[in-house]
Amino acid sequence: MRPGKGSRPRTRIRPAHEDAVEGMVVAVDRGRYTCLVEAGDGKGRRRGKGGKGGKGGGDRAGDAAATGRTVVAMKARELGRKGIVVGDRVALVGDVSGAPDTLARVVRVEPRSSILRRSADDTDDTDGVERPVVANADQLVIVTALADPPPRPRMIDRMLVAAFDADIEPLLCLTKSDLAPPEELVSLYAPLGVPYVVLRKGGSLEEIREHLRDRVSVLVGHSGVGKSTLVNALVPDANRAVSHVNAVTGRGRHTSTSAVALELPDGGWIIDTPGVRSFGLAHVSVETVLAGFPDLVEGTVHCPKGCTHLGDDCALDAWVAAGHADPARLLSLRRLLASREGAADDDQPGGPDDRRR
Repeated sequence: MRPGKGSRPRTRIRPAHEDAVEGMVVAVDRGRYTCLVEAGDGKGRRRGKGGKGGKGGGDRAGDAAATGRTVVAMKARELGRKGIVVGDRVALVGDVSGAPDTLARVVRVEPRSSILRRSADDTDDTDGVERPVVANADQLVIVTALADPPPRPRMIDRMLVAAFDADIEPLLCLTKSDLAPPEELVSLYAPLGVPYVVLRKGGSLEEIREHLRDRVSVLVGHSGVGKSTLVNALVPDANRAVSHVNAVTGRGRHTSTSAVALELPDGGWIIDTPGVRSFGLAHVSVETVLAGFPDLVEGTVHCPKGCTHLGDDCALDAWVAAGHADPARLLSLRRLLASREGAADDDQPGGPDDRRR
């Protein structure tokens, strides 16, 4: 016989899990979280509730990698719908030995120092569903090819805005410089002061290694730009799948299917993410988009109240005409603002711009 309602009253009190083991999520696959746990007394190094958040988590993660082990876990029911992503620092209970066929439980997600987010789409039919991508990164490496496929400046702009929204430092990584010179693209982003590295096939990786050392860096870029090839060169045992660009569509195929955190031999972490063909910004406010274009912000002082920066009465046209900013930057800003209202992002191969040719 089933007990009647109220025979076991529910309570809001939850276990403190003071003996939980701290780990870093390095991969997520269908509800299973692969976590890196520090070595300790056989059950891992223990930490109480309220583990340290904030930047600098890469050092602790590096310590765990050097002496720790991987534990597979599931999310505890008490966490509800709270999402867990690669880079999260979590508290684990249960079997945390890391032995085959064992399963621990994630009972707490520690405070995040940053969260990189994107929307599923900017169009109205998907309601711009927000998707967290990576937690606790302190650098966003925007990987783009200089040719094959050609650069997509508006996609780069979107990723820069996402970096500013997440308070993550951006780094432009320009690949395939043996196929095309970097000067034109570099000059386009010079007013923003965004650091960059230029790579070529068979060239040295020392410069980018310096940028990545002792940091938690997330690599983003659309398919075919050489991101997985770069990851395999930086982390020799990564074995990330690579593919070629379709000569007809100009697109690459998604070879990385999920985000994964990989430790760098010289210290630090890179988080490789699947190639993207869009980077929605529906969750980002107009003010945050503007913050991604500091060369244009000052020109908005003379805009009328409530200006959308898309109409004829916008003061930015005069600002650009006076030579204060590159007209291409204003075009990029307006494309981003228009896309938030449901306009297509025609920067991508096969988009409206391509079809009109």
